[in-house]
Amino acid sequence: MKRCEKLLGFGINSRELVYISSVLILILSCVESSGFNDNFDISWGTVQLLNNGQTAQLTMDKSSGSGFQSKNEHLFGSLSMSIKLVSGNSAGTVTSYYMSSDASASHDELDYEFLGNLPGKPYTLQTNVFANGVGSREQRLNLWFDPTAGFHNYSILWNQKQIVFWVDSTPIRVFKNNEEAAGIPYPNSRAMRILTSLWNGENWATDGGRVKIDWSQAPFVASYQSFEVNACSAPSNSSPPCANNWWEQPEFGSLNQQQLSKLDWVRKNYMTYDYCNDASGRFSATPAECAFNP
Repeated sequence: MKRCEKLLGFGINSRELVYISSVLILILSCVESSGFNDNFDISWGTVQLLNNGQTAQLTMDKSSGSGFQSKNEHLFGSLSMSIKLVSGNSAGTVTSYYMSSDASASHDELDYEFLGNLPGKPYTLQTNVFANGVGSREQRLNLWFDPTAGFHNYSILWNQKQIVFWVDSTPIRVFKNNEEAAGIPYPNSRAMRILTSLWNGENWATDGGRVKIDWSQAPFVASYQSFEVNACSAPSNSSPPCANNWWEQPEFGSLNQQQLSKLDWVRKNYMTYDYCNDASGRFSATPAECAFNP
């Protein structure tokens, strides 16, 4: 296990990371700042590097989408990416940014998926959590800004107590670790790689698949920059947690009252689907973790 509080990525400057509203306040003690090719591999399709490698553009046309992934895997910590989504008629497109341990049946995964839409209609942000191969934990919300007009920050705090999804400085989802208390699987032993992709999801992404991709609008482009990770690097099959890292400090084990208020604001005003409240008969019983998560 390699233990290091570090910053890796592209299009970034060494600096203090401060999440407004007391989300995270830290000073990096071990900083590495380098280019895209030092930290990422293009996994498929066409990825264009712009602004001296500070911005990576994923493209999709009828022949192929595209994606890139980190060279390293990480076990616990904080990571973020600034993304500008596909503009115009993005219906049927899916822009993703996620962490995944591997492709096995027992894999762990933390997802951001941005589901495109027709002009004038809002993007849907879908998050999901897989633990020990168990997923189907979708939450969906409409963003309170235009995600195609500029870059916005999407980040994950992942420690042994909780996983928090953020949009800029606003928490939008919490998944608590109740593995010991209630036997609910939690991602706590498999290192995960960071992946991105822009792909064809027209069979389900927009209005349940009723609105298809307008290929006359291709190529579709999504832009990524300012990737930041402050985490433990680990080999693929590493299981021991890192020790004495800031993200395991008590103040990061739960949201404070101000953060809980912001989370409640998002849920009341922008959430469009929560698997915990699904009334379609999809689940025979409410999933157990729903009783523990804010």
